[in-house]
Amino acid sequence: SSWPSLADLARASTRPSARFLSEAPPVSVRAADFHKPSIQMAKDMPREYHEMSNKILVPLALRGDGGARRERMIREVMAVDGAEYQVAESQVRDMSAANRAANQLYRLPYNVGIAAALTGGFLSFPLVFDLGTALWFNEQFVTTEVASPEDLETILEVGSWTWGWMEPPMGQLSFFLLCLQWSRQQLINVQVKPYTDWMVSKRSAALSAKFPAYNKGITRDFSESDMFEA
Repeated sequence: SSWPSLADLARASTRPSARFLSEAPPVSVRAADFHKPSIQMAKDMPREYHEMSNKILVPLALRGDGGARRERMIREVMAVDGAEYQVAESQVRDMSAANRAANQLYRLPYNVGIAAALTGGFLSFPLVFDLGTALWFNEQFVTTEVASPEDLETILEVGSWTWGWMEPPMGQLSFFLLCLQWSRQQLINVQVKPYTDWMVSKRSAALSAKFPAYNKGITRDFSESDMFEA
């Protein structure tokens, strides 16, 4: 028998194979579906911090999650004291009460600042736009010449008159607050703690000293997250 010619080989190479002529069966399930959770997996999902494993809980605590830090403190008490969960949870509540014992004193600067800001903000409206308040304030503290009656007929005209003495204190106060904000940022840049950071550090150090049996880092993290909430 003779060998096939090059033409015969070329024709054979272009003829489709029988196994490729058959229609492929339809794919009923996509590949991505294999990566979706099952119902049982959804049921097994942790919903509370106490249901989480240590491998999940610790990274959350290190990232600053308050609930995770509290749960980590409970487990630290369990490990050190050999106590059951309910007993350790009660101990952590006592620690939280001790941590917040001086909260009223620590919150005083915040409360004073909030009250001063709200009071000054609301009082600025009648001091600038109300004619009766402006006349009284001018008589008691400013003693400048009162504008003519035809120039005080509307609240905008009153504001135009009062702005002569209201602008300097408002502008100066705004500039002072801007300087305080800038100086605070510079304190942070040189790692000098502003009041809030100082207060949080002081509270955490005091709690760690009061409960020295527990890990200092875990106790400090718990204290930092256990702030003013009820």
